[in-house]
Amino acid sequence: MVDKKIDLVEIWSEQGELQASIIKSHLESEGIPVLLKYESLGPVLGVIANGLGQVRILVPSKLAKEAKQIINID
Repeated sequence: MVDKKIDLVEIWSEQGELQASIIKSHLESEGIPVLLKYESLGPVLGVIANGLGQVRILVPSKLAKEAKQIINID
């Protein structure tokens, strides 16, 4: 078994899963793999206040610059 570790970096964070999922879909349509990372309590309770519901958007570090350009952030 080959153990390949991919270095992921956060390029953005959103308050709420819906907007993060839209960004994820856009990046994946451009060929960039995306991992959404969020704490479990926000989605369960539907809360998006005081840090709950925050979703971190992670991409491979070698594609971070391209991903930021695609979603227009610097």
